[in-house]
Amino acid sequence: MFDLAPRLRTIAVSAAIAAGAVLITVTPVIAQTAAPVPSAASLPSLAPMLDHITPAVVNIAVVSRSPGGNNPLYSDPNFRHFFDVPEQQRRGRMSAGSGVIIDAAKGYVLTNHHVVDGGTEISVTLKDGRQFPAKLIGSDKGTDIALLQIDAKNLVAIQVGDSDALKVGDYVVAIGNPFGLGQTVTSGIVSALGRSGLNIEGYEDFIQTDASINPGNSGGALVTLDGKLIGVNTAILSPAGANVGIGFAVPSNMAVTVMNQLIAHREVRRGRLGIGIQNITPDLAEALRLGDLRGALIANVEPGSSAEQAGLKTGDVVTAIDGRPVHGATDLRNRIGLTPAGSNVRLTVKRGDDERVIAATIAAEDHSPADLSGTALEGATMRDAPKGGLRDGDVSGVVIENVAPGSTAARAGIRAGDLIVAINRVPVASIADLRRTIAEKPAIVALELIRDGGRLLLVIR
Repeated sequence: MFDLAPRLRTIAVSAAIAAGAVLITVTPVIAQTAAPVPSAASLPSLAPMLDHITPAVVNIAVVSRSPGGNNPLYSDPNFRHFFDVPEQQRRGRMSAGSGVIIDAAKGYVLTNHHVVDGGTEISVTLKDGRQFPAKLIGSDKGTDIALLQIDAKNLVAIQVGDSDALKVGDYVVAIGNPFGLGQTVTSGIVSALGRSGLNIEGYEDFIQTDASINPGNSGGALVTLDGKLIGVNTAILSPAGANVGIGFAVPSNMAVTVMNQLIAHREVRRGRLGIGIQNITPDLAEALRLGDLRGALIANVEPGSSAEQAGLKTGDVVTAIDGRPVHGATDLRNRIGLTPAGSNVRLTVKRGDDERVIAATIAAEDHSPADLSGTALEGATMRDAPKGGLRDGDVSGVVIENVAPGSTAARAGIRAGDLIVAINRVPVASIADLRRTIAEKPAIVALELIRDGGRLLLVIR
């Protein structure tokens, strides 16, 4: 159907003009305007949350002293006197990092061990520009966590969240001091959880994120969108030394556990049960008929250990500690190692077709040196290898830390970095094992070592 109204109006106008009438037609103009611009308050923004928490993130400057020259002759006072060399001036090396105020009343600041390691002077700069000297309360290389304290008023502390509640895909924000530029905020998501085997630290359970983390971000905050701390930024994986979207943070639950021990003891006093553990591989799960069971398999139990006293047995699968699920060998090792000695824990254990809860007492980690005098290992210092770690797969043993020049161990060919896994075919999972095995002082010692990733049998007479 056609609309005749425009045609009829044209005829009427033409008739009016013919009759001598003057007709003026005014057509209204309708202005075309853009849609209303949303107000700033209606736009999605992280600004309100950041305004609240960024005063809790600080910049950390560390000065460490190093000799002015590299020539060892300059350190000889006789050389300097004979050749009239002036007294060396020691010059400072400056490094920068980040930190998070965790307790405003006490002035506690969390950061990374590697940020403050070797520092002789540490200063903390707040967002408002105030600067304070910092006291190192304690530091733990194994988790790369350090605790500082500053004497300042009107501080803002960050609220700590539960890192165990994180899920892959959660949005996170990283705050720190990259490249010394000053406080910077980046955002991303949680890319993965429970990352380990990176050989960054001894106790690895990292949160992986694609929020940009660069040099200088170390020790800064990784927060959720509601402003709660769920990680302390620690490291990046990058061939070029800058962000490529793979950054790592120490979970807040681990960081707080370490912080509490540093406050109480100025160090982390790690616990142990006396078990060797390993991950449940598909082959193990099939052989032991475990199905899709998650946890850590007990590979061996040390005689006389807390584990043996509690009734744990080889082949048990630990699925939870104090009701919290165990996700693998690394998770179990971290949680036992960070539990203070003397604490009582309840282990949920799958044994055959039965599930039971076993109470155990965490013992102190054995740091006492083995009596190696008169043995083939005399002159070597050592420590327990990380249980369940990925330094050399899931192999337990004893790591040689140092070998005294000219000692029996040095002449035998033992090197720093060697991992002893067996002596005379007897597995060695700890210094305690080594002490018991070497106590007999056999005339011939066959050491099974792992060196540079390969196995080596070293026979010593």
